[in-house]
Amino acid sequence: MTTWTDRAADRPISLTAPSGIDRAAHHRLDEAWLAAAWSHPSTRVFVVSGGQVLIDETSDGRTELVMTPSFEAPLTEAHRYFLGTDEDGVSYFALQKDALPGRMDASARAAGLREAGLLLSPRDAGLMVHAVALENWQRMHRFCSRCGERTVIAAAGHIRRCQACGAEHYPRTDPAVIMLVTDDQDRALLGRQVHWPEGRFSTLAGFVEPGESIEQSVRREVFEEAGVTVGDVEYVASQPWPFPSSLMLGFMAQATSSEIDVDGEEIHEARWFSRDDLRAAFESGEVLPPYGISIAARLIELWYGKPLPKPGTVG
Repeated sequence: MTTWTDRAADRPISLTAPSGIDRAAHHRLDEAWLAAAWSHPSTRVFVVSGGQVLIDETSDGRTELVMTPSFEAPLTEAHRYFLGTDEDGVSYFALQKDALPGRMDASARAAGLREAGLLLSPRDAGLMVHAVALENWQRMHRFCSRCGERTVIAAAGHIRRCQACGAEHYPRTDPAVIMLVTDDQDRALLGRQVHWPEGRFSTLAGFVEPGESIEQSVRREVFEEAGVTVGDVEYVASQPWPFPSSLMLGFMAQATSSEIDVDGEEIHEARWFSRDDLRAAFESGEVLPPYGISIAARLIELWYGKPLPKPGTVG
């Protein structure tokens, strides 16, 4: 029997393909090893600032992270994050700065993960998503949640320590469920959030609450947002989503009711779509597909049976 998970493997979800990077967490507390790795001529470094990095196009049409040897990198001691090593023993570091460095050749450009994640190789995308997630966490957790004193960076960027009370704080990841709901007619339920542009529809999603299983979260979120009850829930795949610190857990869910009653706070509009309905809506431009980098697009494609048609084209 083919499962949704088997079918999800046919085309990788953005940010989830094997990166070839060993995070080598056992080195994070080894200051001597980190110093040697930093000073090695093969080490490569890139800057992250405000969730953006510099990317550049190569002569053969590929897009790459702009990386430099460590001896050419901007100066910083505290905000230096060790990301791991590759199979050739090359070490990778990210530097958190208030601004991205300029480029004399002016060919590189700043890009966030939503754009760069679709363009970069699995290695570079994996390095970027790790760095962006660390930077988000570092910027928002500078003070101890136990005593309120300022914390300091440790473990090559993966711990913040409070020197006043001794507490250690670790990067947080918030689990969020994202689900494509189908009914007994095999129609898909898509919704439009209040702040989205007109015509943008996607799958429903929400955060897992304390003391709740992910299956319970799927059922609760769908009912709260669209008034639809859900029975069977089947896991498909996950995707790191550091906007700022989520892990998206993707599901297919089977509705046991079909009447829609949107909450009006998160979801402005929700509709059932057959495949023909969705194809026609995409082709006419009435409906805009979800962003290509998101797992939402892949969940819809799994149900749709092939890549989603672009607006104004015949799918």
